[in-house]
Amino acid sequence: MRNFSRREFLGSLAIGSLVAGSSAAALGRAASVAGPHFDFPTAPRQRLAVTSYPFRELIDSPTNQERDKSKPGMDLKDFAAMVVRRFGVHNINPLGAHFRSTDSGYLQEFRAAVAKAGSHLVDLGLGGGHFWDPELSRVQASIDYGKKWIDIAVVLGSPSVRQHLNGSPHVRPDVTRAAANLGRLADYGATKGIAVNLENDSLRNEDPFFIVEVIEKVGNPYLRALPDFGNSIRGHDAAYNQRAVAKMFQHAFNMAHVKDTVAGDDGKLYKIDLAKMFAIAKASGYRGYFSMEWEDSAGDPFYGTERLIRESLRYL
Repeated sequence: MRNFSRREFLGSLAIGSLVAGSSAAALGRAASVAGPHFDFPTAPRQRLAVTSYPFRELIDSPTNQERDKSKPGMDLKDFAAMVVRRFGVHNINPLGAHFRSTDSGYLQEFRAAVAKAGSHLVDLGLGGGHFWDPELSRVQASIDYGKKWIDIAVVLGSPSVRQHLNGSPHVRPDVTRAAANLGRLADYGATKGIAVNLENDSLRNEDPFFIVEVIEKVGNPYLRALPDFGNSIRGHDAAYNQRAVAKMFQHAFNMAHVKDTVAGDDGKLYKIDLAKMFAIAKASGYRGYFSMEWEDSAGDPFYGTERLIRESLRYL
């Protein structure tokens, strides 16, 4: 069993207190047999969001390992206002690693700053967890981590969290183990009215067809897919990527990541056919948000995000 430090224990109490004190409206998405419910907007621009990932070099946080100190910085509390001001978008999709703190005081400040900007959280991006590891303590730590951020999602009014999947050395991804343990996390999300999204990202650990198999085996409507338009083209081709995205959209709830270029590990730049990606989303009946995730690390994230917004509005 994991031993928690005094700081972690007090932090958990603080988050729990905030969850208990959240408004009835924030908790109005309470679990139901039918699954999560959310009143999605229908106007094209209102369906757009911006993730903090492309701006990672600018965000000050002790857990943001990709901060570039040679560039001007910002606190994540200021991100929503910047997105409204620069892009006219009122939804954000921040990463957990970009929060300066998860103390109750900071979370309250962050929530107030987002509300003041006239913005909303539409997803929280989490780091990786070990859900098929043979070491049970690593699995339990991963579930505890996911539960902590589900509680934070309640506090901040996010309808979901995105849970990444880490691998373990010399251990192949295992559908049965992953389903058993992610099912536990989804069960917890259901008690809070928070969906747990799985994204097609890592070629080894987050293969889209593996993710779909896990979701279908769990059979909990609070465990859903987060289709990324481009990640699955790495190591494959456009046809494979389109099949992967179509399969993921069959299980999507509220979030998809939009990108029109993806860089492979070998430096190769892949182009994504956005017209086909949005057509796949439409054909699936998807009604959720599309979050801009500019991928070119050598480019300007402000220019890139503006371009993705223009292209997305064109297809919506």
